Amino acid sequence: MSEIIFGLLMALSFTGTMSASVAAGDKVGGVLVAALGCNVAWGIVDGVMFVLATAAERARHLHLVKFLRSSPLPEARRILVESIPGKLASVFAEAESDALLARIRAAPAAARERIVTLSDIKAAFLIFSLVVASTLPPSIPFLFLDDLRTAMRVSNFIALVMLFVIGAQLGRYMGRSPWPTAFAMTAIGAVLVAVTIAFGG
Repeated sequence: MSEIIFGLLMALSFTGTMSASVAAGDKVGGVLVAALGCNVAWGIVDGVMFVLATAAERARHLHLVKFLRSSPLPEARRILVESIPGKLASVFAEAESDALLARIRAAPAAARERIVTLSDIKAAFLIFSLVVASTLPPSIPFLFLDDLRTAMRVSNFIALVMLFVIGAQLGRYMGRSPWPTAFAMTAIGAVLVAVTIAFGG
């Protein structure tokens, strides 16, 4: 959902520059292809960064387990508690941390794990696909409407509706009411639209 939001915000940004580009003599189709190309490039960068971040986090977890297995108990206990999210660590008793450490140390050592897996590559491709696909609906009006300003407004409306829907889904995922997140995402998109209009978009 976050990737779709990023793609939509980028779509709002580049469709806002359409009138300036066309006024400079470019054709709508050419500007649209260039803008979509930028999102393709961003999707590639986003997918690669996901793989790198996931690999770094996995390596950190493997190092943590290795440290907990080999370090003296007081030091291992301290590191274990520090690695637990704050609110959980505050209710984690010493006896519980010792019991967890005992289970970690008693478990057989895992075979050498890969830092980058096939699942990571598949997820990166999905991220790329989501970023690129999220820009397609706001691009459709430019293919069917001759009037540039009308096409821009319809494109903006489509992007805002999509931001509202995805924002609501994100709110549900966070375990909260969907409406504040939905309106917040829409408001961010509306601000982008207002800024581009103010600058002649």
